[in-house]
Amino acid sequence: MRIRLDIAYDGSHFRGWARQPGLRTVQGTLEEGLTRILGGSPQLVVAGRTDAGVHALDQVAHLDVTEEQELRLAPRRKDAAGHDPIEALAARIRGVVGAYSDVTVSRTRRAPDGFDARFSAIWRRYEYRMADEIAGYDPLERHRTTTVRGRLDVEAMDAAARSLIGLHDFAAYCKPREEATTIRTLLEFDWRRDDHGVLVANVRADAFCHSMVRALVGACAAVGEGRLDVADVALLRDAGERTSDFKVLAARGLTLAEVGYPADELLATRAEQTRARREID
Repeated sequence: MRIRLDIAYDGSHFRGWARQPGLRTVQGTLEEGLTRILGGSPQLVVAGRTDAGVHALDQVAHLDVTEEQELRLAPRRKDAAGHDPIEALAARIRGVVGAYSDVTVSRTRRAPDGFDARFSAIWRRYEYRMADEIAGYDPLERHRTTTVRGRLDVEAMDAAARSLIGLHDFAAYCKPREEATTIRTLLEFDWRRDDHGVLVANVRADAFCHSMVRALVGACAAVGEGRLDVADVALLRDAGERTSDFKVLAARGLTLAEVGYPADELLATRAEQTRARREID
């Protein structure tokens, strides 16, 4: 049986999603909690592995439950109050990780046939928050907002961002990984100021390579500061090489906001297509 988990976390004190020996990670924390509830060695498969310091509003993972764990979960019968034990698992996990934890599971449910949290996803959407002189510094938002000096031109940043949309090789905006492609389809990229004047980037793509979002917003920040022209961000992309013309911004401002999936009847096909493409990459 496969279970889908919807997860949120403040990444400030995690060393990223992926389990690492001796380090506190989101995956490690949740799998330890699941072990206490289900026994065995639960292993989560996630839609996107976030780096150290990156947050998530709606991360998605799946868990394959063994027969022994299924018995402990008692999925074939409801409890005395009529609650579905699979749906109740989220509350049990929250109870294990504790009140006011920096990670939570907001929902658990039986995954539809063919669902794979990683390979069935068709897009991921991130948000990046940045405070300049106009927004000012808010200590209550310091864990999820990057602060920069000066006053940024949000219109120029938005124009630069939109010029990058489409299917391209984003090698100039990615940390290289051996034998991994840097070709991505950037579906949306725009900037706005929220009600408090904070600059918020919306970035949606079929997938992202390592550090891609933080590099993209760093290039736009350079445009907002007047250090790069609007047209430069596409020229740098097309040059295909890493450059020191802009900074890769801090992880604290980055949040995985949403993961998109196709209709249930297309989940298995999408997963097969994605696996095949990754194998070619």
